[in-house]
Order: sequence, then C-alpha cells, then structure tokens
Amino acid sequence: MTKPRVPVIEGMFREDEDGTGRLLGGRCPKCGASFFPKQWSFCRNPACGGTELDDVELSTRGTLWSFADNRYAPPPPYPSREPFEPYGVAAVELAEEQMVVLGQLAAGTDVTTLALGREMELIVEPLYETDDAVHTVWKWRAI
Repeated sequence: MTKPRVPVIEGMFREDEDGTGRLLGGRCPKCGASFFPKQWSFCRNPACGGTELDDVELSTRGTLWSFADNRYAPPPPYPSREPFEPYGVAAVELAEEQMVVLGQLAAGTDVTTLALGREMELIVEPLYETDDAVHTVWKWRAI
C-alpha cells in the first residue's frame, strides 16, 4: 500500500499529482507586495498600512540568488531527516513577486555545478518518512 504524501508544514505549499507544487503566499491588494509565508493578515510593507492579504500561488520558477551546502542539522523547531543527511540550500529570487524564497535543493543536486543567476524551478520531494506517511517539502531544482 502506498503511503499518503503530506506536507511537513500545512498551508505553505500544495503538491500536484505530477510532483510539481506551488508555494502559497499572500499579496496585499493595496500595494501589491507579496509575502511568503502568508502568516499574518496585514501588509508587512512599512510604507503601506494595508490590513489584509489575498491568498495567492507564487511563481514556480526563479533565478538562483544564493546557495550553500548545509552540513549540520537545523535546530528545533525545524524538521530534518533522522539520521541527518547533508543537503544544499538555495535562495531563489521570484521576479514577479520581487522576493527571495529559501528552500532545500532537490535530491541529487551537486552544489559545485551551480552558479548564481541559474534558472530554478519549484518541486515537491519527501523530507522524511514515518510509518503512516511520506512527509514532503518544497525544494528547488536547477533547470
């Protein structure tokens, strides 16, 4: 029997049947600023003062703004595999939203082959597995 795939953190992304996904953010209808994650019901743009955010799906492609090879497990409350396995982290700039979103690099990504400005796309992959489910997270894959 196939285990269900469930997000590690509910409400931050959705997964499609083909393994692609969309980040779930907020956009201020007053100033147009985008935010990820959408955790507050007011605009965080200090020049705006908007009091609500619309739910939006963010871009699935962007450019590599920064990256690192992570060799240490993140501290609580951030989830990681047990036992810990090193992974790459990418900061990807979403041009339409004018923001940078952090995420792990897709499995098998060799950080030595990356270069700033490279086009990246959002995917959803397993982070860890339990007896009941496969727990998934968004990741960035080089195109």
